Amino acid sequence: MIKVEHLYKTFGTLEALRDINLEIDEGEIVCLIGPSGSGKSTLCRCIHGLEKADKGAIYLDDEKMDPKNTAKYYEQRKKMGFVFQHFNLFANKTVLENCMLAQTSVAGRSKEEAENTAMELLTRVGLADKRDEYPSKLSGGQKQRVAIARALCMNPEVMLFDEPTSALDPEMIKEVLDVMKDLGAQDMTMVVVTHEMNFARKVADRVIFLDEGEIVEIAKSEDFFADPQTERAKNFLSKIFYD
Repeated sequence: MIKVEHLYKTFGTLEALRDINLEIDEGEIVCLIGPSGSGKSTLCRCIHGLEKADKGAIYLDDEKMDPKNTAKYYEQRKKMGFVFQHFNLFANKTVLENCMLAQTSVAGRSKEEAENTAMELLTRVGLADKRDEYPSKLSGGQKQRVAIARALCMNPEVMLFDEPTSALDPEMIKEVLDVMKDLGAQDMTMVVVTHEMNFARKVADRVIFLDEGEIVEIAKSEDFFADPQTERAKNFLSKIFYD
């Protein structure tokens, strides 16, 4: 479903990604983990097109994503939903309006169809009763669940999450992770940048461990956490799971 080949990305003198190669299958849940500054979010944003790689190629369903082919690239990006760390909801629009906007302005749906879809997804994330509230009235966990519902309203084939719980208070993290677990149980292809190691261990099919812009290790989740193969991964986990 997603293939990344020899991807490079720099910011000034910082080489954020260096020769990244990976494949993600349809219906697979992959967690990108590693220390801060390792390139996880940059990789996630490059896959979606929020950042443009300097070199390399990204394929979606075996078709290259080429920004120069504007029309096709636009359609490919619409197949991927993106959930940001800080929600990125429109403060001047209600929950329902946030979930309807892209449907009417981007997908060209009628207001009735957009509202029906929005309400279906808000119900799914447990927030149908908040349809007329503004984001300022919501908790952090509720805002993130609205952001997930908003992304799902566009019927994406892939969901990309960039540290979706890092801006939340600890007691609100579970409600967001539960929604993500539910998505995974319904075979949604998911790429998740996260520091939530328990989520990665229990929910992910595979983990990709990055450090200093490179992929250090790729493994099935249970194998990675039980027996990491590289010293860098062992050292990383030893600082997280300690007696």
